[in-house]
Formats: sequence, structure tokens, C-alpha cells
Amino acid sequence: MSESFLSKRVDRSAAPLAVGDVIAIVAVIAIGMKYGHGTLTGPTALIETAAPFLVGWAVASVPIGAYSAGAAESAKAAVPLALRSWVPAAVVGVLLRGVLQTNLDQGLLIFLGVMLVTGGVALGGWRWLAFKLR
Repeated sequence: MSESFLSKRVDRSAAPLAVGDVIAIVAVIAIGMKYGHGTLTGPTALIETAAPFLVGWAVASVPIGAYSAGAAESAKAAVPLALRSWVPAAVVGVLLRGVLQTNLDQGLLIFLGVMLVTGGVALGGWRWLAFKLR
């Protein structure tokens, strides 16, 4: 019997990575809202801002294999999988955020650049640190 597409991309041993990834994404957004824009007014504002990026992450990370068995084995596998997943996730997040704000303009390209860098650093850094502390 052959394995399903999903069973090749999601492994239970990667569950801690999923928790940390969500925390890293939400932390980047919270820090940006608080210190970059002064718009962190409460949990509702944070959820509204983070939701498009978490949707993007859910859509991209599973097919790319960010939670595959290999991702749970080493930082050498986990970090690149997170970064490969973050690129399309950030694009989806920025586009959804722009549509929800009815604000699809040039500013989204700058926002995308910032999210690619900060999210990539947070996800890659968190995953690297998780394996260093094992």
C-alpha cells in the first residue's frame, strides 16, 4: 500500500516545530505592530493581522514538507524547509492582508520584503535554536 501525499508531508515527531513556528510568526507580527507601527492595541488586532500569515503558512508548509519526518531530525533539514515554506506563505499572507484592507498598492511590496526577512530570520532562528538546545 502506498503512502498518501499528506502522510509523507506531516509526521507527529514534527509537532513541536509546528507550535514553535506559529509562535515565531505571531511574535514577528506582534513585534512589528508594537514597535514598528504602534498598532498593537490588543489580542483582536493581533489575530486580525496574524491570521492571513497563518493561513499562508498552513497552505504552504504542509505541501513543502515543513513538518515531514526529515524536518524533525535535524536543523540541517528543518531550517531550509521552513525558509522554503515561508516564501510562499509570506506572499499569501501579504496578498490576503492587502485584500482584507482593500489596499493592494506598492506598499505591499515593501511589506512583503520586510515579512520575508523578519519571518525567515524568526523561523530559521527558532528552528536552529530548537535543535541546538536538544
